[in-house]
Amino acid sequence: MTTEHITDYHAKYFAYELTRQRRGGDVDRLATSLFDASVDLNPHQIDAALFALQNPLTKGVLLADEVGLGKTIEAALVICQYWAERRRRLVVIAPAALRKQWATELTEKFHLPTQVLDARTYKQQRDQGIYDPLDQDVISVMSYHFAAKLEPQLRTIPWDLVVIDEAHKLRNAHRESHRTGQAIKRTFAGSRKLLLTATPLQNSLLELYGLSTVIDDQLFGDAISFRRQFMRGGNDIEGLRRRLDEFAKRTLRRQVLEYVQYTERKALTIPFTPSQDEQRLYHLVSGYLEREDSYGVPTRQRHLVSLVIRKLLASSTTAIIQTLETLKERLEALHDRHQVEQDWLERLLKWSPKFGPGAKL
Repeated sequence: MTTEHITDYHAKYFAYELTRQRRGGDVDRLATSLFDASVDLNPHQIDAALFALQNPLTKGVLLADEVGLGKTIEAALVICQYWAERRRRLVVIAPAALRKQWATELTEKFHLPTQVLDARTYKQQRDQGIYDPLDQDVISVMSYHFAAKLEPQLRTIPWDLVVIDEAHKLRNAHRESHRTGQAIKRTFAGSRKLLLTATPLQNSLLELYGLSTVIDDQLFGDAISFRRQFMRGGNDIEGLRRRLDEFAKRTLRRQVLEYVQYTERKALTIPFTPSQDEQRLYHLVSGYLEREDSYGVPTRQRHLVSLVIRKLLASSTTAIIQTLETLKERLEALHDRHQVEQDWLERLLKWSPKFGPGAKL
């Protein structure tokens, strides 16, 4: 439609749409997108969402609030705003165990359409006649591994926003040996990104540099320049803070005590002696996990599964039974030469106190 053919009606419509979109730092910009949201918001969450929206020219931001301050809500606010502005090429990259929780949060609390994509659901949609399951008006949620595997398909879509949860898993993405991180960097190099992590660095400032390269390789230059200026001889900490203020925002618990009342927790230690049957079960399961010739758990995932199972042994007999049943099903499938289902590890982890259905984002 050319300017000569715009009617008075269309002119009013376009003017209304322009007023709705507002500038990035305007709190009213979030009002319409949150009209139906079923959440109670805190001031720091609004601030974080506006920080992520305020500069459309940057390639992304890092939200690094302490655990329990609602980074998921902050990211969902940003997603809601993009959706309200009809920018709907949106994707969430998260650990496999958190995919369904992300989809549930976005659907139930913000009434946004979502789909959890993995190898099976992707194939099912293709078989149903959907040419490109990624190219739909729905928020796609997928794991790190699947996103890296799907690099060629993901790169064909001009994503409006990429949310990366537990982003500290990519702190070594600047290294060529980190294949998943390298694939995600290549895939979303031209897209705006929103990184979420409670631990932006653990052992070295270089991990912070690695996260910055996921947003934009040019934020700090190369690793050698970063070391020279901020780590070795330079130690320009104030300069680093100024640079971080441009793309990173972190809120601490002590900063929100005015309006978030945390329950005082006191640990009680109760002596417990396991029965002979419980001790025998523990030793039997531990012995099985330590076997080098075990087919029940793939070698690459043995460490994670061993940690989960040992937690379950101290948690619930019912939980460990369900986990052992999952391992049994895998062994039977291998014995019968059937293909092992892709989500077997997710089904195993759901019984863990840390990864289960009750876990919070």
